[in-house]
Amino acid sequence: MKIAIVEDDINMRKSLEIAMGDYKEFEIKTFKNAKDALKSLDDSYDLIITDINMPGMDGIEFVKELNGRFEVIIMTGNATLQRAIESIHLGVKDFLLKPFDVDTLVAAIKRESEVQEAKKKISSKNSKKNSASDFLGSSKALERVLKIADKASKTDASILLLGQSGVGKELFASYIHKNSPRAKKPFIAINMAAIPENLIESELFGFEKGAFTDASEAKAGQFELANGGTLFLDEIAEMPFGVQAKLLRALQEKEIRRLGSSKSIKIDIRVVSATNANLLEKIRDGEFREDLYYRLNTIPIEIPPLKDRVEEILEIAEAMCEKNCAKYDFEKKTFSQEAKELLLTYSWPGNIRELISVVERAVILSENSIITADELFLQNRFN
Repeated sequence: MKIAIVEDDINMRKSLEIAMGDYKEFEIKTFKNAKDALKSLDDSYDLIITDINMPGMDGIEFVKELNGRFEVIIMTGNATLQRAIESIHLGVKDFLLKPFDVDTLVAAIKRESEVQEAKKKISSKNSKKNSASDFLGSSKALERVLKIADKASKTDASILLLGQSGVGKELFASYIHKNSPRAKKPFIAINMAAIPENLIESELFGFEKGAFTDASEAKAGQFELANGGTLFLDEIAEMPFGVQAKLLRALQEKEIRRLGSSKSIKIDIRVVSATNANLLEKIRDGEFREDLYYRLNTIPIEIPPLKDRVEEILEIAEAMCEKNCAKYDFEKKTFSQEAKELLLTYSWPGNIRELISVVERAVILSENSIITADELFLQNRFN
């Protein structure tokens, strides 16, 4: 088990190095501050042990920068309830009050080791299941697209997911990640349309302290956080034209630069992007870079709308009905024959997202165990 210990007190740091040296099952690396640790930490580490009160970046800020990448044990000489609660909210599993003996620390490490082993067993068991079960329905059209996604997922080629709003593009992106060699690394999804235009660049690439007025501290961007894994860029057509050039450079050079920094950071990620817009029209209108389009469009995957996947409609509806009955602690509900026929004949302009919404509403508002056609409230919608 590889462990990083971050402690600014040199005597404490050396004492821990010596004491832990007797335990050959642990590989220990110590750091005098959080910033040094952040520069060196990689995925080979299993556990971080950090002091909470340190000059510069304290333990809480350090844990925030780790962003859930590692399990953490916090140690401190003057713990407060507020700090303990804050660290727990950040996912910290153990909180050790100084002074403690080495047996106490080793016991905490072994507890964490047991938890990690249990997680690995669960993960291994789940990975043996067909992740196509993430999809609530099955149809010939879906099977054809999944075959393409399966082939593409084994490579590092950029993938562009195309299709109407609500067809499940993020679900496909997640499926591709889970079936890729990067499955154990981060999967980060970011929606271009949901971020104010003036913040997109800093959100993607991060920034250094003082890079702009409100930059009171440095922050890693989504590219850094996704390093080693998959970055899903949804609504890619909404990316500002100026930022597109920086995205292209990042993909070509496999490096990024935080705002306010002259230092390049190497990245190793797989990009999956998605849009419901016609990018070729955007290119003709001067709103999207042609060179970026070809960089993102190595493997295009067109996801068919729900109306072309009719076999899935009742499967999805019934699965969501059961899920919502459990969610709201209702007795089991089913659809009447007329309701099923309406579900099958409706055009579903909002695709799967609309179907899920319609079923949840019907489950909530229906008076009996049989959901009628009227309780779907589809008659007043445009077909």
